[in-house]
Amino acid sequence: RHGGRALVFVHGYNTGFDFAVYRAAQIAYDLRFDGVPFVYSWPSGGDFTSYTYDRESSEQAEPYLRAFLELVISKTGATSVSIIAHSMGNKPLLHALAEIKRSVPAAVKLNQIILAAPDIDRDGFENIVTQIKGLGRGITLYASSNDRAMAASRRFHGGVARAGDVPRGGPIVIAGIDTIDVTATSTDIVALNHSGYAENSAILKDIELLLRTGLRPPEQRMPTIAKIGTPTGDFWRYPAVRTGAP
Repeated sequence: RHGGRALVFVHGYNTGFDFAVYRAAQIAYDLRFDGVPFVYSWPSGGDFTSYTYDRESSEQAEPYLRAFLELVISKTGATSVSIIAHSMGNKPLLHALAEIKRSVPAAVKLNQIILAAPDIDRDGFENIVTQIKGLGRGITLYASSNDRAMAASRRFHGGVARAGDVPRGGPIVIAGIDTIDVTATSTDIVALNHSGYAENSAILKDIELLLRTGLRPPEQRMPTIAKIGTPTGDFWRYPAVRTGAP
């Protein structure tokens, strides 16, 4: 009935079970996803002050997340599985995917792996994400300089930028990964604050097109996205939203 399509959402820091389920449903609705949405809710403290608790909890959830993903892949009948992870949820996801890569059934091809503002050390992120290349049809990293979870992480780590952050020198760029700077729209759209959706729906529109068409590079889906060249490769950036009279 759902064409064999599944979407798994893995929440980030400061997200309790009820809100995780609500956010997964809201994202599926906003994306007009025509398959079956799933949510993996690792045990977050659900409080802004629970960063240390959440970090340890997310790490302990890695084997259970792997088992959950294997269940979706092998037992639901889905032949195309996409995954969206936000913030701290990216770390257990990437480690789980690295383990799964060696055992994915031949009939199953992960579709899109979408990493929104991953709260992971940049060097560690580059190492682990390199291990999962080829697991899905594409890997997209959405980075932002104004995500509230990233701000909390920067403070916790002494001001050091994370993989999902956009410092002065620009976002992390890795060959084979589409990095998109969404500071102008904010990754809070899939995180703690959905109130800006009506004004800043570009990231959701891009994810919708990505899931439906798989078009790459990003400017093929969203012509307004600018390609930025760097010595280490290209990344993409949403233009700033203009306000006021022309």
